[in-house]
Amino acid sequence: MVEQEFDTDFNRRHGPLVRRAVAIAGSLFDCSAIALHGDAESAPRSATRSVRLSRGARPSLSRTSVGLVEMTYADPLSEAALAMLLAAMAGPDDPIAADPESLSVFALADRLAASDIPVLINGPTGTGKEVLSRFIHARSPRRGGPFIAVNCAAMPETMLEAMLFGHQKGAFTGATQAGEGFMRAADGGTLLLDEIAELPLPLQAKLLRALQEQEVVPIGATRPIRVDLRVIACANRDLPAEVAEGRFRADLYYRLNVFPLTLRPLRERPEDIAPLAFAMAMRHAPDPARVPCLGEAALAMLKLHAWPGNVRELENVIRRALLLVHGKTLIAPEHIVFDSPARLIPAALLAATAVPVADHGRKLSSIVQHSEARAIVETLEACGGNRLRAARELGISERTLRYRLAALREAGIDIGPHSLRGAAGARR
Repeated sequence: MVEQEFDTDFNRRHGPLVRRAVAIAGSLFDCSAIALHGDAESAPRSATRSVRLSRGARPSLSRTSVGLVEMTYADPLSEAALAMLLAAMAGPDDPIAADPESLSVFALADRLAASDIPVLINGPTGTGKEVLSRFIHARSPRRGGPFIAVNCAAMPETMLEAMLFGHQKGAFTGATQAGEGFMRAADGGTLLLDEIAELPLPLQAKLLRALQEQEVVPIGATRPIRVDLRVIACANRDLPAEVAEGRFRADLYYRLNVFPLTLRPLRERPEDIAPLAFAMAMRHAPDPARVPCLGEAALAMLKLHAWPGNVRELENVIRRALLLVHGKTLIAPEHIVFDSPARLIPAALLAATAVPVADHGRKLSSIVQHSEARAIVETLEACGGNRLRAARELGISERTLRYRLAALREAGIDIGPHSLRGAAGARR
């Protein structure tokens, strides 16, 4: 954070929220030029970005001018307020995260950035592998050099070699001028090879030699050209299985796999969903001065979804919601439309696994919670109380299932003693 003194009133009104946000944001992006101040104060002149905080019954978020975000929130201890502030503090290229799983990966990547060793990032499509790659580059001594991202699956196979290693004029039909190629373009910086498993075997051998010798031989050339770059490779397929099947060279795999990092699916990082959703709302809002906020019920719906498309699907959902909200200031559940229809529980099954509503009323967030509880109860019973199997059936990790069970109990929802025994006796 910018060095600034918060007065007593600011600390009383905003201190609990600001301390939580700064503890997370400081591990993700450079906070040295960000100022947080109250609605009656002005930002320090040295700040390049500032967030003006105020308390109010109705949350609001707006980018009123270049570098200034105004934010109103009700509860400093709520997940929505923390998510909103993280999104408001982040720059356009900064990573967004709040889940302990994600924060541990970024902490490890920060330590790794200081070295120059190759990195292999594994994870399903749309989990943010390029964002993590850019984070490593930005924290590395090479941050002043270029960052070149290459999608190996998006380039024509016949042009891959020329695009990677370059070519001389006249080296092949249509080569009317020389091309330096991506590896030479990344000289002094970082080269990201996304979807590395799609690289053809013959080209894998040439890439291996280029990485080992730190030199490339352009098509049509007879002499190698030295390059100085760091390679980060990303894969959404199981590379050890690809090696075993003979589709990926073992020597290249071990060359790239010096330090592996893994990004888990979004459904296994539930605390990332809210800050990512607010950041996307700010990015895509038609009017930056009037960004619709996500209500608690809408956030509950987002956290219950399985997210087969990961962060990319979340971005689709938020962009749809911004269109459907049509001038309103609050994104509600009726504005949330998922890429694939949610699986509904039959009415007979709901009656068989009914959960007492107690005194929670008929608020939509309460209805969503009870629907989740019924789905969990039914799945646990079908799996004989085996928590690991139940998690697989629900499309979430066992860790996430434990988190959901604990959250339901803390919310005062009775999920039944038989289900609790099943959850506790999962490891038999």
